[in-house]
Amino acid sequence: MPRLHLFDLDGTLLHGTAAPVEISHRLGLDAEIAELERDFVAQHIDPPRYAVRVRALWADLTEAHVTAAFEGAPWLSGIRETWAEIREGGDYCAVISLSPSFFVERLLGWGAHAAYGSRFPSVPFTEPVNPAGILDAAAKVKIADRLCEEFGVGRSDCIAYGDSLSDVELFGAVPVSVAVNADQRLVGLATHSYVGRDLRKAYELVCRAR
Repeated sequence: MPRLHLFDLDGTLLHGTAAPVEISHRLGLDAEIAELERDFVAQHIDPPRYAVRVRALWADLTEAHVTAAFEGAPWLSGIRETWAEIREGGDYCAVISLSPSFFVERLLGWGAHAAYGSRFPSVPFTEPVNPAGILDAAAKVKIADRLCEEFGVGRSDCIAYGDSLSDVELFGAVPVSVAVNADQRLVGLATHSYVGRDLRKAYELVCRAR
């Protein structure tokens, strides 16, 4: 039976940062996004409210900014190689993130079978954010279930990779999980833990345990 590998983005595939932070840096809005991130991590604002505020912050955002943020971000090493190995072995890999879909979906070009993020308006923005399209922790589980149906696997065939409390529900829904440079609260819930900057090493933990 093939397996489905489910990867978080912020703090997991991206080392020590998040897509909104990298995008904001390109706009010279480091202080503003740091304040917004603090409010979000402290749960003073929920994902839809965060999205509304970050969309306002990015009023001047262009595709060139997004491209620069994506290409200049501190990605873990070995992402493409890991996903190529997953594909070659007959398994599936997908990314599920609360970050904007216009950033997350670029990972399809790196070999992910699927990539889901919060639905923002097209860049440059001319429309408001629709809160219904903004993902939260529970949405990660719902999307995972849809992907299971699409790929013909069950939750029992899934492996989740994540780093923060937004991954708790998904970690609880699947039998195998890898905490990657993670919050200690998540490490305690994971079946494996990895600290470092090479995704191949995190993937090896799952391979050895198979």
